[in-house]
Amino acid sequence: MTSDKPRVLLVAEHASAKFGGEAALPLHYFRVLRKRQIEAWLIVHDRTRDELKLCVGDDFDRIFFVSDTTAHRLLWRLGQYLPQRLAYFTAWFALRLLTQIAQRRLVRQIVQSHRITVVHQPIPVSPKEPSLIFNVGAPVIIGPMNGGMNYPPAFEWMQSRFVHLALQVGRLLADCLNWLIPGKRQAAALLVANTRTCHALPKGTCGDVVRLHENGVDLSVWQPTSEPVSQVPTQPLTETKSPVTKFVFVGRLVHWKAVNLLLLAFERVAQQLPVELEIIGDGPESTSLRQQARALGLLPLHELQSTDQTICRQTQLHSSVHFLGWLSQADCARRLQRSDVMVLPSMLECGGAVILESMAMGIPVIATNWGGPSDYLDESCGILIEPRSQRLFVNDLAAAMIRMAASPALRQSMGQRGRHRAMRYFDWDVKVDAILEIYRAVLKANAPMRSLTNPENAGNAVSRV
Repeated sequence: MTSDKPRVLLVAEHASAKFGGEAALPLHYFRVLRKRQIEAWLIVHDRTRDELKLCVGDDFDRIFFVSDTTAHRLLWRLGQYLPQRLAYFTAWFALRLLTQIAQRRLVRQIVQSHRITVVHQPIPVSPKEPSLIFNVGAPVIIGPMNGGMNYPPAFEWMQSRFVHLALQVGRLLADCLNWLIPGKRQAAALLVANTRTCHALPKGTCGDVVRLHENGVDLSVWQPTSEPVSQVPTQPLTETKSPVTKFVFVGRLVHWKAVNLLLLAFERVAQQLPVELEIIGDGPESTSLRQQARALGLLPLHELQSTDQTICRQTQLHSSVHFLGWLSQADCARRLQRSDVMVLPSMLECGGAVILESMAMGIPVIATNWGGPSDYLDESCGILIEPRSQRLFVNDLAAAMIRMAASPALRQSMGQRGRHRAMRYFDWDVKVDAILEIYRAVLKANAPMRSLTNPENAGNAVSRV
């Protein structure tokens, strides 16, 4: 056995493409490592057993499961009565610790029985959350983590004072918990997605901090209908008229995604150009957003009441908004293939995997210049909107959408450049190259890792923070 062939144990709360968000990360690591014929195993909660049995094939016998207890179920129900962000840091945090307690016992057994050389805990991605995966008989790597997020100063009103104070207290308690629970102090390496997350790490944690993007993109799923882009065009494209420009939003319908502001901006665009907006996703804001779209006269005529139809015709809107609800990954990919522009107006987006998925499909992106989107996008493949105030944000968002709708050539150019960028920096195979380099460096203990001057290169290597 050599350090070039690590034996890896992945430990995660969930591993699921259906759950979305951070739950997809452990699944991608496991599948790509196994595709590379790396000896890898996975410990995960039993909730995703059925999905994993279908999607990992012969590697299912390499997965170990932890089941719910009565305490798990009680904590989950308690969290249902709290604001979601507060529940994540309180009741559901306690739930995750219970899972890690069970996992830690299992990790120690598997490390011995399967001669594990590296234990990797990719989630939870919160930099403040303590880890119980320590002293398990093999070096532990945690991350990439991505967090330390607050609302933009002009949008702090979106979070109640109670939740704000509770989060502040929670973050202070996290420092104490990370001292009592030494997982992040004893880790062989901590991976962070950006400088913001590095600053959010609790005091006294492991000093070996490495920068690596949290998200990757599966190019076998998220691809355009045409052939993959081999190079970025250098010649200007010819303008052609499109009858309707189709915008799309993908994500949970929660207040911090700011879909209500997207609807206000879309109404202005609809008064000038033939456009459509598809909203893919579900969540607690679904009903209120439909009501807002109806009040603005933006729903398809057959979904409007007679009085609303009159308003819609009087304003001469050229468009409509379609609420499609939750879609499977495959159906979502098919919808994106028929879209022109992705819009993500979120005010609290640590990551933003949907941005990478859109880029991989050659679709330009309009997003908020705050948090995760600014880690992935640049002016070559999208438009970032400054969250200066609600009024200015809606104005700037509408202007960006009008600019995209008015120029098919701009959309095509940005889309091609975005796909090129996704292929070069964010492909999961590229990301696993970086992870394997980290594994090997940890196994060699003091072996230096390459230093990067450009954080974009974190897809090809790693950089110390």
